[in-house]
Amino acid sequence: MAQETEQQAPPTASTAPARALLPFILPAVVVGVVTSLVFIGVSTAAEQLEEVLWGPLPDALGVGRYSVLWMFVMLVATGIAVGLVVWKAPGHAGPDPAILGLNAPVMPPVVLPGLVLATALMLAGGPSLGPENPIIAVNVALAAWLGGRLMPRTPGSLWPVLAEAATIGALFGTPVAAALVISEALAGQPMRGQLWDNVFAPLTAGACGSITTTLVAHPTFDLGLPPLGHPHWQDVVAALVIAPMSALLGMCAVYAFPYVHAGFRRLRHPMLMLPAGGVVLGALAAVGGHLTLFKGLSEIGELAHDPEGWSAGQFATMTVVKLAALLVAASCGFRGGRIFPSVFVGTALGLCAHALVPAVQPSLGVATGVLGMLLAITRQGWVSLFTAAVLVTSPAIIAVLCIASLPAWLLVTGRPQMQLREDGTPVR
Repeated sequence: MAQETEQQAPPTASTAPARALLPFILPAVVVGVVTSLVFIGVSTAAEQLEEVLWGPLPDALGVGRYSVLWMFVMLVATGIAVGLVVWKAPGHAGPDPAILGLNAPVMPPVVLPGLVLATALMLAGGPSLGPENPIIAVNVALAAWLGGRLMPRTPGSLWPVLAEAATIGALFGTPVAAALVISEALAGQPMRGQLWDNVFAPLTAGACGSITTTLVAHPTFDLGLPPLGHPHWQDVVAALVIAPMSALLGMCAVYAFPYVHAGFRRLRHPMLMLPAGGVVLGALAAVGGHLTLFKGLSEIGELAHDPEGWSAGQFATMTVVKLAALLVAASCGFRGGRIFPSVFVGTALGLCAHALVPAVQPSLGVATGVLGMLLAITRQGWVSLFTAAVLVTSPAIIAVLCIASLPAWLLVTGRPQMQLREDGTPVR
């Protein structure tokens, strides 16, 4: 019987020897540092340009920095500027961003200057997109191109994985997010050795990207909200309501995405699509106010600084406007990602829940609102859980978020994603 049981037991994967992993350390370290510096460089340049466009320039013209007129002018001008880059730059600043996710294709180097310029202009001009997708695409292309020339004996398939992990680590300020995303990508794929052997090099790259960003830029995601403390039954009930509601709202944008994208595609030319998108975004900004502009990371800090400073109606308006702005910006051709603006949408929704029902703690509302929204928009479970948790530094909230993720995931799994195929149909 013992022999029979032993024969029926599945074989366990053997761990790789240290000598098999050591050669990957140097490439991972170099990729981690370089990708972080690329991210910091693009972000810093965009921030400097933003300070000019939304500060001294309107002041010199005698226009309010965040007046309806200036917001409208800037968003249309950003559409024109990015449209020129997409039209004239070699490679047209990369493929249609609607077909790209976090897993970027390896683009030729000639495309990268236009993509970087289009991304910086978008970040500075105010459309509701983040830097994640184009920065990952730039770093993947750079790593594949430089790595293949400087270290030709290293497997070519390694460079995109290292660049993606390193950029995610740099974006979120921690390698944990990178390791979780890579482990999620490896699920269902044949692997050699243990899971930890397979994530060793990406984790190294993510750690180096993260620590470089931390040392140079000092980022923080903590919103400074009061910690949850010991959760009670009412907290669990609130989480089970807010997260699915947020996911359902996000799915409204997901289902509308192919139709809005097709509407802008009918204009055919980037000098028509992007300025038209700027016009719509300007109208939305007039309704939602200046907090609904940009990628939304600093704006959620302003919201969280004074959760009682806005009414439930104002939070609801910002929620809907920001989601609509994300939908339009992602559809008309602006180069950018959807994670950071989705965080703003979830934050505003969670604070709206707190304003409606004061018994809902702000930290709980924000974390579960962000969780549901990211699950709908990104379909990245680990990224959604991790991002929601780091916004509110409360260890007790992890278990509540895991429970809340279950009904929210059931609502979004197997349904269309906010990413399109080449023919315009949604990815499932």
